[in-house]
Amino acid sequence: MSMTTQFGLPLLAAAQAQKHVTVNEALAVLDAMAQIRLVSVTSTTPPLTATEGAAYFVPVGAVNAWDTHAGNIAVFANGGWVFVSPKLGWRAWIEDQALEAMFDGAGWVAGLMARAPNGAGTRQVVIEFDHVITAGASNDTQITIDNGMLVFGVTGRVLTALSGSGLTGWDLGVAGATNRYGAGLSVAKGAWINAMAYQPQAYWGGTPLHLSANGGSFSAGVVRLAVHGLKLIPPQG
Repeated sequence: MSMTTQFGLPLLAAAQAQKHVTVNEALAVLDAMAQIRLVSVTSTTPPLTATEGAAYFVPVGAVNAWDTHAGNIAVFANGGWVFVSPKLGWRAWIEDQALEAMFDGAGWVAGLMARAPNGAGTRQVVIEFDHVITAGASNDTQITIDNGMLVFGVTGRVLTALSGSGLTGWDLGVAGATNRYGAGLSVAKGAWINAMAYQPQAYWGGTPLHLSANGGSFSAGVVRLAVHGLKLIPPQG
């Protein structure tokens, strides 16, 4: 069967019987590829029941109907799986990770903004997490800034009001620069942080954010924090 170049859509043959089957399959693949939404890029087992038009990237080690199709996109169409080979530079939304990624020729790289011919790249990174306040004069987050990340700033939102004996506010930063990303921040529910760093800061080794209590100490509360920055990918050998 002849196929189109870009998406591998099946083409009708002269005097073909049951043309609707071929046309419907082509439309299902086109619908999936034109604005790609991949349910998962890590699942190795096809779902027992799949929605018509659902698309998955098939990783190494896939089994059952996906066996021998590693590196392809599997689209469920006409009650079965149709496989499409992704091209370098394609972009997709990864549903189970809630992020956008670019195909680099081997896999999907989250936040890849630019890629050189030999694989060097620049990734935009946002590390978002919820921090549950523990009692004390300060808190260090368990989630850390990635090694080798250039940070432009930190944003956040108070999900549950911060409380504590004598607490009037709080500072946000890192060890050695405890108010780099905010000083005298509000403890009220819904308060937000939008701290663009005076100059971008590179971090080496996992670095926690540091929360310091003003006027007293912490006892409870929840803060959602997001670290915004860039990471570099070296060229391939």
